Amino acid sequence: MSDHCEEQEMEAEALAAIFDTAFEVKSAQQPFSWAVRLVPVDCGGDEEEEAKQNHVAVKVLASIPLDYPESLPELDIEILKGLAEDQRKELLELAEAEAEANEGMPALFAVCEAVRAWLGDNNEKGLDDGSMHAQMMRKKKEEKRSKEKKEQQFEAQKIEEEMTQAELEEIAVRKRRAEGTPCTEENFLAWKAKYEEEMEQKAEEEAEQDEKEGAGKKKADRKKDEMADRPTGYELFSGKAGVMNLEALEEELDDVEDDDGVEVDELDVDEDLFDDDDDLDDLDFDDSDDEDPEI
Repeated sequence: MSDHCEEQEMEAEALAAIFDTAFEVKSAQQPFSWAVRLVPVDCGGDEEEEAKQNHVAVKVLASIPLDYPESLPELDIEILKGLAEDQRKELLELAEAEAEANEGMPALFAVCEAVRAWLGDNNEKGLDDGSMHAQMMRKKKEEKRSKEKKEQQFEAQKIEEEMTQAELEEIAVRKRRAEGTPCTEENFLAWKAKYEEEMEQKAEEEAEQDEKEGAGKKKADRKKDEMADRPTGYELFSGKAGVMNLEALEEELDDVEDDDGVEVDELDVDEDLFDDDDDLDDLDFDDSDDEDPEI
């Protein structure tokens, strides 16, 4: 099996999945032949509703050459409803132009979409009427449609010209994001200089922050050390810190006597300062305090 044959079969599978029963394989052997029935409004297979909604319908016929898609398919248009020969020729020209625009790639889906769009724009009764009056009416409608299309193009161009500089820059940014920015020596060096500048600024800010945090930490550590050297309330009143500890005072006096020959008895000491017995007289240690009071 050639690569072209495999590619053509894959396209046929895709068309069958998209158009469902509207796609028909006329010839399953090479050269393949396909047909696609097209209407302006897809009614999901409801024939009665389709007859009401669609006033025109055609079938696109395609004969697939062996080397397709490198070569163009042979196309034809079969009128199913509501169109005259002039419209058939117009549709055939449209289909062939679309096939040429997609030369080198699978083109049948694009061809069918172009034909269906035309059918949607011309979904009217009486297009198959060949009388002079009908032709004049169709020509008039075509001129009106062409005029409206030109006006739409003019308005679009006018809006584009009136765009502000900011909008144009925004469009350019979006385009660069979608397409990417080519890397040249010039823009790379510019990016590198900006990046290094940002890194230096960031390093300076981090150094300043570390310095501030270091100073604050040193102050906190110093305060912590000072608090650690101070005795607690428990130590102050229990004698563990050396305050109000009579035994420690006596030991210190003995050391003074041994070192300097000072007689302890000769020291003028006010013993009342160390006599705490009077302070205990006011305390009542009677067990009766623990008893429940009479109610």
